[in-house]
Amino acid sequence: MKITAVDLFCGAGGLSYGLEQAGISVAAGIDKDPDCKHAYEANIDAPFKQTDVFPLSKDPERVRRMYPWDSDLNVLTACAPCQPYSTMGHAKDTTHEDHQKWGLLKNVKQIISGVEPDVVVTENVLQVRKDQVYDEFIEFLENNGYNVNSDENKKVYCPEYGIPQNRKRWVVMASKKGEIKLPDPPIQEEENHPTVKDQIDHLPPIEAGEAHPELDMHRSRELSEKNLERVKNMPPGGDWRVWEETGREDLLADCHKKSSGRSYKAPYSRMEPNKPSPTITTQFYNYGSGRFGHYDPDQNRAISLLEGALLQTFPEDYDFYHNWEDVGVSNLGRLIGNAVPPKLGEYIGEGILSHVGATAPAVGTAAADD
Repeated sequence: MKITAVDLFCGAGGLSYGLEQAGISVAAGIDKDPDCKHAYEANIDAPFKQTDVFPLSKDPERVRRMYPWDSDLNVLTACAPCQPYSTMGHAKDTTHEDHQKWGLLKNVKQIISGVEPDVVVTENVLQVRKDQVYDEFIEFLENNGYNVNSDENKKVYCPEYGIPQNRKRWVVMASKKGEIKLPDPPIQEEENHPTVKDQIDHLPPIEAGEAHPELDMHRSRELSEKNLERVKNMPPGGDWRVWEETGREDLLADCHKKSSGRSYKAPYSRMEPNKPSPTITTQFYNYGSGRFGHYDPDQNRAISLLEGALLQTFPEDYDFYHNWEDVGVSNLGRLIGNAVPPKLGEYIGEGILSHVGATAPAVGTAAADD
């Protein structure tokens, strides 16, 4: 059986890479961000199409033509950006309607109507399920003959799938061919969850502002004198209260001096070596953006770009860019943090294969440019 996927909102290719690892052919990746092109085409056996989803929703035949004519099962993945639903994605006084990306699932519905794929997959933050747009999306799938996986199966805690970060996601799998679901989590015992140390301890030490001469992605952002002093005085797993307890109030951030900010424990903290990392966000390279300090007390810095990618389960040799000057730290942080973890993508692929009883890798040819 030839199974072929088209990956909307493909980003740097995390989901596509996982699907290919599972044995599913990917026909094309689609994203409006031009910075995704090199990473996608350098690692995925498929072309990258730079376009916004809105014009595709008006002409879904463009997506339909991306599938090979001889594909037996067409899969459409649509992991729309999570910012409209994330608790960290927008200001508290901003409504979803005001957010630029709020209505993307509506565009996805229009594409599904035109393409009629056999299988639909979406991945997003847990909060998406509380939104009316999501409810309308699920209702649309069910009304159009799709079997949708249960809510219990949709809820993903990444360490249970071998991903070493406390990332929680909501994965919708829907099929016109019968019941479909994500494979059961293989690592349910907490003591067996992968840890930060398991994933990145093999990397050579570097200092803040340094790039390793042989591992170009292994570079950490430079720290100000104050932030360097902060991380030196922060134990793994601690938080800003350590500075109060040790008489270093001079290290407190302004937000921690206000009653409204005292509950924010993560900024300027270090990871714990023997636990999964916090969720890798698009700002993981910033020491002050969360618990992104390296766990090793002898490495006084934020985690490197490579460490963030490894915690997302990208392979160490994943090719993110051709020239460093063409991308830079913030763009790479965005590509890595926005990605679906490739290991999660592989489990999604296994769920699709199991659903149709396929065991051999599906090898297909991508359609020509439309």
